[in-house]
Amino acid sequence: MIYKVLYQKDKIVSPRRETTKTLYIKANNLVDARTMVENNTPYNIELIQELTGNSLQYEKEHADNFKLTSFDQKK
Repeated sequence: MIYKVLYQKDKIVSPRRETTKTLYIKANNLVDARTMVENNTPYNIELIQELTGNSLQYEKEHADNFKLTSFDQKK
């Protein structure tokens, strides 16, 4: 499954909508998606959303930065 992760670059600064970033990852479930991001980044996760069907197609066609992020699974 593909997940859209909305995040802030670090956990120190208060979240602001204007600084929210997005990444896309492939994971077995929402818990695995959250674990991968938490274990491999300093990001402050705001929301994780599963993308399927029309939502996934829309992101692929309209998101400027649609690219699946992969993490080194050795960590």
